[in-house]
Amino acid sequence: MDFQRFFLFLIFSFSVFLLWDGWQRSQHPETQAASAGAPVASAPAAAPVAAPVASIGMPGSTEIQTQQKHQAGQKITVTTDLLVAEISTIGGDLRRLEFVQHRDALDKNKPFTLLQEQKANTYIAQTGLLGAGLPTHHSEFSAQSAEYRLEEGKDSFEVRLTATDLTAAKVSKVYVFHRGSYLIDVGYEIENNGSAPLSSSAYFQLVRDATSPEGGSQFVPTYTGPAVYTEEEKFQKVDFSDIGKGKVNYPQRADNGWIGMLQHYFVAAWLPKEKTQREYYTKPLENGLYSAGVILPVAAPVPGQSAKISAPLYVGPAQISLDKVAPGLGLTVDYGVFTIIANPLFWLLTFLHGWVNNWGIAIILLTVLIKLAFFPLSATSYRSMGKMRVIAPKLEKIKQQYGEDRERLHKAMMELYKTEKINPLGGCLPVVIQIPVFIGLYWSILESVELRYAPFFGWITDLSAPDPYYILPLIMGVSMILQSKLNPTPPDPLQARLMQIMPIVFSVVFFFFPAGLVLYSVVNNVLSILQQWHITRGLEAEAKGAAKA
Repeated sequence: MDFQRFFLFLIFSFSVFLLWDGWQRSQHPETQAASAGAPVASAPAAAPVAAPVASIGMPGSTEIQTQQKHQAGQKITVTTDLLVAEISTIGGDLRRLEFVQHRDALDKNKPFTLLQEQKANTYIAQTGLLGAGLPTHHSEFSAQSAEYRLEEGKDSFEVRLTATDLTAAKVSKVYVFHRGSYLIDVGYEIENNGSAPLSSSAYFQLVRDATSPEGGSQFVPTYTGPAVYTEEEKFQKVDFSDIGKGKVNYPQRADNGWIGMLQHYFVAAWLPKEKTQREYYTKPLENGLYSAGVILPVAAPVPGQSAKISAPLYVGPAQISLDKVAPGLGLTVDYGVFTIIANPLFWLLTFLHGWVNNWGIAIILLTVLIKLAFFPLSATSYRSMGKMRVIAPKLEKIKQQYGEDRERLHKAMMELYKTEKINPLGGCLPVVIQIPVFIGLYWSILESVELRYAPFFGWITDLSAPDPYYILPLIMGVSMILQSKLNPTPPDPLQARLMQIMPIVFSVVFFFFPAGLVLYSVVNNVLSILQQWHITRGLEAEAKGAAKA
């Protein structure tokens, strides 16, 4: 069997597997909702960090739960150049956040909303203090204004909320928003008005349901759920289903790292300061919700003194450059096992985009560069196939001569290959090498928020989404048919029939692939056809010249 066709078949099988897996997910979704009686991860024993720092302890189910008492709370609207947020006076929770520069997945006329609280979807950021008489995310706060806006000429501003009905302490929850940044500083200022030192710890958590975001592909699902990063264990995903079953395995205590919630293109993550003791936790809540958070110690202020605690919250698009914000945060762009290939490909794609300012043209230029890089290997492959095409009549005569005697037929074919100096496996290596490149580019296009709603020309208004009119997949199918005409006809009738069907099947499969990836395939096929046609015609001319001589 021709090995090049064999590896093309592998690509085809991989594509069909993606479709089958996506169909299975859509038809039989895994039930991840946890009931009120779902098991809660057991808390490790509290351990003192250093006096007078309070011990870190897992919040109990009665301290952090999913019952949200926010109906009577007032909404505080915050507007920056990048964000529009809503904060509730109950708990001071961040309950809604939309992006000015990113559009909704289903309606381009609306801004994209990441944090929200609706009947079908809950995704909020909560914080609170653990200690006698201190405010949690159930407590009531007050603010001086119901609306805050980033003013011209200012780089940042704060939203200060004061906890009400406290006697032993005065507690303020402070948000600091920055111009041109998706980082929000969230913290507490605690003033001890009592007669004894005030021991406490602070928790910072994200609460979310297990529903995948709207607008995603059912056939090529992406990850939605918590993730934890530490220097010891690096980047780890924590599936909602594992949280519900209590089968989580990540470092619960560390002095570095972050914890967050991931979904396609976007991430929210708490980023405590490095070299600060912290405890990470994930737990199932009521009504199918899950929490992922971190607990930080708070220095115990003596009477008349105050203490502060804060943790930055990144809530924005997932990008490789986020490693500059926090170590490992760039891994939220999840390329999987092909990261080592996808990262340099996307870097090169971004560099080309900086020159042409069009992601579609950048993909075309990237395809040309990849084709040039593989040109020598491709030439060897096409030369081998061209020689096979030239000796096809001789192979047919051998087949007729030996009939069903497979052993003698194989021996005669090997002798012919040796005489004609043809390596039947010559087309194998280039295809093997290009498969990881193809898959790496696929993940680059699928996971990179930069290509979200990136237009090309004409009807292609989003290179990260399938072609709405299926024109590019059909063009790719035609190009595959033309390319198959340049290949030698397989001696096996079943294999020959398979090669005729594959262009049609591939076209249908690519209906569901991002238009940017189909564009790459079309350009790659066109360049391959030109290269193969040139080499094949040259070999045929050499064969005719040798025959005349």
